[in-house]
Amino acid sequence: MEPHRGWTIASSSWNFLRKRWLVDREQELITVIEEETKRTEEKEEAGYRSPTWPILRALQKINKAKRLEGKAVMSAPPFFQSAGRGDLKFWGEDDGPTVKVWEILSESEQEQWSEKMGKSKNWLVWCRSRKKDEEQRPFEVDGKEIFSNRSKQAKLKAGEKTDKIKKEAKGSQFAGKRGGDRATSNAQ
Repeated sequence: MEPHRGWTIASSSWNFLRKRWLVDREQELITVIEEETKRTEEKEEAGYRSPTWPILRALQKINKAKRLEGKAVMSAPPFFQSAGRGDLKFWGEDDGPTVKVWEILSESEQEQWSEKMGKSKNWLVWCRSRKKDEEQRPFEVDGKEIFSNRSKQAKLKAGEKTDKIKKEAKGSQFAGKRGGDRATSNAQ
């Protein structure tokens, strides 16, 4: 982002974040939003597309998630009790069932979470499907794929939860129109 370049945030998001961030740290919140805006723009220029709120709500219902990790502070939905990314806590506590948005995490954040992932028993990861020549990611070893829109065959293997996610997220431009998205979970 260029110096002194403006950005816009919905007033409802601003008021929600300001209340959660603590009023006396408003300048810190502005700085974080500026950094998050720059980071998000860079990711989007590289092809990243964030899951919509209907998709996140559907994923939240699968494991009754209380926490979201991986969205930008200004686009994290308030229907999660807590949200953050890596060491940056947006609001709430860092525990409980979690939905993780993988691609928005930096490499170090991915490594950090992969190390502590084994201690958590209730997580769900939303990510792009791996290319055939890519290495298996840690959560793919410990978790089970519950949704994929790579191909009809993959959808059939994912079972009834695929239908549940699609039904929950119906109307979202994200659901089923961009190939290669998947959800992996270790939830029982």
